[in-house]
Amino acid sequence: MQGIKILSVAGCHPKKKVTNDDMAKIVETDDEWISTRTGIRSRYFCEDDESCVSMAIEASGTALQRSGISKEDIGCVICATLSGDYATPSVSCMVQQALSLPEDIPVLDVNAACSGFIYALCVARGLLEASGKTYGLVIGMEELSRLLDMTDRTTCVLFGDGGGAAVIKRDPNALFRQTLGARGGKEISCLGAGNANSFIQMDGKAVFRFAVWAMPKCIDELLKADDGGDISLADIDHVVCHQANSRIIDHVVKKSKEDPSKFYKNMDHFGNTSAGSIPLALSELYENGSLKKGDRLILVGFGAGLTWGGVMITFGD
Repeated sequence: MQGIKILSVAGCHPKKKVTNDDMAKIVETDDEWISTRTGIRSRYFCEDDESCVSMAIEASGTALQRSGISKEDIGCVICATLSGDYATPSVSCMVQQALSLPEDIPVLDVNAACSGFIYALCVARGLLEASGKTYGLVIGMEELSRLLDMTDRTTCVLFGDGGGAAVIKRDPNALFRQTLGARGGKEISCLGAGNANSFIQMDGKAVFRFAVWAMPKCIDELLKADDGGDISLADIDHVVCHQANSRIIDHVVKKSKEDPSKFYKNMDHFGNTSAGSIPLALSELYENGSLKKGDRLILVGFGAGLTWGGVMITFGD
């Protein structure tokens, strides 16, 4: 099976910035309580003229423009989200319509929560392989603010809205490795629309224990190839973890014994954007000049389901 590489990436977030001090006006909390436990100092919430779909369209349009390819060459559209505007149609279909993308391609959403962008990359890879097409559009986008119980300080301060999109290319010579897994459980849950208390709920301690097990496991599996072609973390330019909690990433860094600067963090100003966190971080790396053509990346996440996953992938054609 051929590999894939990321040709371009773009992020999008709402205009409204919500600081920890702003949250303290809504729920019993304060900046110190939030920041010392999570590393989060602010996040962005959608207003009435913004949504998961509108942000996905904006990020996708920019990613396509940056890729330099024709939109007629897109062979699939996959969006990872748990907070689409509608139960149906999918966010992906709304992006397809807005950007006038081809109709003879698979277009669908996937829900693996915070692991979603990793899952979406792997789904897109399989679909491109099956169809023989070369390029795909992969999105991770969330509007989590509408799923928050603003009386529950253990969850409402954690999450934000936003995400990103990437154009990928199928390439027989591309370095690509993947690892995926799941273990059914309700440690993180959100009842479906129409149910009472249809908010994100979480067992924080259980999730922390799961996260510090899952992400190091993924990294180890990606570095150890079945063919014996092991790669060292020293050969990787950036490790982008799901941006849930600074202490979780610190734990992953400690277990890796690598330079902490290799592990990107941006949850301080975006919070946890679930499936949006990894593409949003990649977009920041690109826009600040840190992400360069040929860079080797490890992307790794964990989320509700419970799910986990990671990919080793290269940026740039």
